[in-house]
Amino acid sequence: MVSKLISRGVFALVAGCTLQSPALAGGIERGGYNIDLLFDPSSVAIESTATYVMPQRKLKNVTDTIAGDGALNTLGYSSSVDETDDYWSPRIGAKAGFEGFDCLADYSQPYGAHTNPGAGWAGANQNIETKINSDNYALTCSYKFDAGPGDLRVIAGGNYLQMDGFKERLVVAPSVFAPLPGSGVGRLDLEGDGWGWRAGVAYEIPEYALRASLMYYSQVKLDSVTGQVDLTNLPGGIGVPGAGTVIPVEGSTAMPEAIELKLQSGIAPDWLAFGSVKWTNWSVLQRIPFYNAGGVEVTALELGYRDGWTVTGGVGHKFNEQWSGAVSLTWDRGTSQGFGTLTDTWTVGAGVAYSPNKNVEIRLAGVLGVLTGGSSSAVTINGIAAGDEATYRFGDDLVAALSTSLKVKF
Repeated sequence: MVSKLISRGVFALVAGCTLQSPALAGGIERGGYNIDLLFDPSSVAIESTATYVMPQRKLKNVTDTIAGDGALNTLGYSSSVDETDDYWSPRIGAKAGFEGFDCLADYSQPYGAHTNPGAGWAGANQNIETKINSDNYALTCSYKFDAGPGDLRVIAGGNYLQMDGFKERLVVAPSVFAPLPGSGVGRLDLEGDGWGWRAGVAYEIPEYALRASLMYYSQVKLDSVTGQVDLTNLPGGIGVPGAGTVIPVEGSTAMPEAIELKLQSGIAPDWLAFGSVKWTNWSVLQRIPFYNAGGVEVTALELGYRDGWTVTGGVGHKFNEQWSGAVSLTWDRGTSQGFGTLTDTWTVGAGVAYSPNKNVEIRLAGVLGVLTGGSSSAVTINGIAAGDEATYRFGDDLVAALSTSLKVKF
């Protein structure tokens, strides 16, 4: 039988330093949903995590493919550009447990995106800047009871998700309507919210530092997404409907459901192997139209995603009572299908956890990876052309992330 020394040593490692590549999954996922704090054996635990992500996606061989608004390549717009911006992904949670019951309340930003190639590239008709923000408030509870050699845990909870964002793009090159004033840039602002739920089970055998968990996270339906299309940077009378005005719009969409399986087990004194597989229904996000008060489509967000898969495996080791570490390898299947830059991602993560005493735990982790190369061109989504404003290519690019965490437990 494996010694209980593994339980004391490796479970501390699990709580402190198992790594999954933070904020680097497909679609518009950043931190995603995470309930790991629920399994902390302490009666009370409070944890705060901040992750800083540095993607380095570069676009090249950019060609403007829209006719009639000025050939941007010949007007001096650049055929190469840096597409991405760095970003933060925060999370804070508090867990309390008593007599087999545990509850976790947490705040996170599970979804987000920020592309900012600017107004000077030849694909400005497709995108100048796009930013999506999210705020998620969740409560997840579990009940644990004896089942054979270990404990079975039943998990359930709910979450409230708020989202907002904007997109700017060049509607008409200003040289087309010169000398009339205006930048030719249109802007779409949106916001919406909705509720979701989660449920799952977990089985734990402390003597072997073993845990297996299976979680389902429901869709969050954003049934009332409202906003406006600002066309005030286009002068009226140039043949663009709504030029010179602000148009209120509304629409609906849903954030995807997900299923995640996580496994971990002690493999030798103070050594742990861990892994996870996650499926996310990103294909629910295809083409999202927005309508004016008369029910006429004004604009649409074109995504065309396929479902995502994320697979992680790694090993951890507890060096002594204060220090532990872990390394991991993650593959994430890209969600783009010929349009966009969300290709496969490979990342290696490493981190350390330091516990100066039994009540405090400090973690520092880093990730280095590759955003694989590809190309983007016109596709058809639900019978409608998308991505037909520009074509471009991109090579294998680097991505890096740093994550720090503080946990206090009693």
